[in-house]
Amino acid sequence: MTAPAVPPQLPLALRYPPDQRLETFHAGDGALVAQLRTFATHASGERTLLLVGPAGTGKTHLALAVCAEADAAGARAGYLPLASAAGRIADALDSMHALDLVALDGIESVAGDRDDEVALFHFHNRMHDAGRRVLYAARATPDALPLLLPDLRSRLAQCTRLPLERLDDDGRGQVLRLRAQRRGLQVDDAAIDWLLRHAGREVSGLAALLDRLDRASLAAQRRITVPFLRKVLEAGQD
Repeated sequence: MTAPAVPPQLPLALRYPPDQRLETFHAGDGALVAQLRTFATHASGERTLLLVGPAGTGKTHLALAVCAEADAAGARAGYLPLASAAGRIADALDSMHALDLVALDGIESVAGDRDDEVALFHFHNRMHDAGRRVLYAARATPDALPLLLPDLRSRLAQCTRLPLERLDDDGRGQVLRLRAQRRGLQVDDAAIDWLLRHAGREVSGLAALLDRLDRASLAAQRRITVPFLRKVLEAGQD
């Protein structure tokens, strides 16, 4: 049985999530955002970058944001979450060689599959030889990934490495406040603190919950307070 074709990933700038932009990334390090912006616009001359950090550090946010920045600058950019194409990376990358910038998210998803690793190795070389840019994202450094192909490990190790760390509660609270402000959403400080204590610690999960609260607040014409939070969450568990 023939494997289904991999659908194109985010071919249009309008499909990049509006909350996932460089200017909405909060990590207390303006130098990181500045470096990614120059990479996206090809102002730095860098060809390969590697974002490294555990889950919840903003790798996907930044990968999408770099693509959106490049697209806005007139470059052809594409984003591919490697987990969605594991086992058929060669097919997934086949149509991406002509792009100016490609973000490949989740190197750990293909580590250990020799065919996928070989495909990624050849893609890297082809993009480099063509003077195009690749942004990688991984949960661990190349030496700590269970890669089978030494040559791929070597190529990844040569990328400029950008380490990411998890946000503390203050940082997560700031992210939620900024996202709420961008939506024109009124959220009490006590409600933000309650969310951080009771609704998990992953920024992506908190952001998704904020989207849900936004819809509920709009429908009820209510400010987001702790009692309103509890009511919405309890209703979701029915």
